[in-house]
Amino acid sequence: MSDEIINRVANSALVTLNLEDYYPKGQRILFDIKDWLFEGFVLREKEFRNEVATYNWSQYQDCYVALTCSTDAIIPGWAFMLISLQLQPFAKKTIIGNLEALETSIYQDVINNLDLTEFTDKPIIIKGCSKKPVPQNAYIMLANKLKPIAKSIMYGEACSSVPLYKKK
Repeated sequence: MSDEIINRVANSALVTLNLEDYYPKGQRILFDIKDWLFEGFVLREKEFRNEVATYNWSQYQDCYVALTCSTDAIIPGWAFMLISLQLQPFAKKTIIGNLEALETSIYQDVINNLDLTEFTDKPIIIKGCSKKPVPQNAYIMLANKLKPIAKSIMYGEACSSVPLYKKK
């Protein structure tokens, strides 16, 4: 009997897909419009338009921006659209929501643009536990995109993966 240790994981057909590898660079910004509202609650169109027109939007060059209002103000739909049009030449992406919604939207774009043909008919492990803020929804989106092509889908690490799907 040989004392040689064989790494069966390294020799297997398992393919690990780590969403952290696809994390797009760029600062994430939460832009709160509450300070542009009268007493934090009332949007006065003339003053609001003036704030938007005179603001230095170039500081958001290559950033991802989530627009929000942290007060219970009722914000008309055009207000966020007006801001997004000013951000458009500078920001990589602009959404209405919080930073988690922003990250989910970013990853939706990333996953939609992934070429997964190399994973066809292979057992795939979607690596968990990342050091970067990969949203939980990204794992769901990736698993759903892989299901039609993968032989099997697991989650975790090769040494302790959880089976999720196996093609019949």
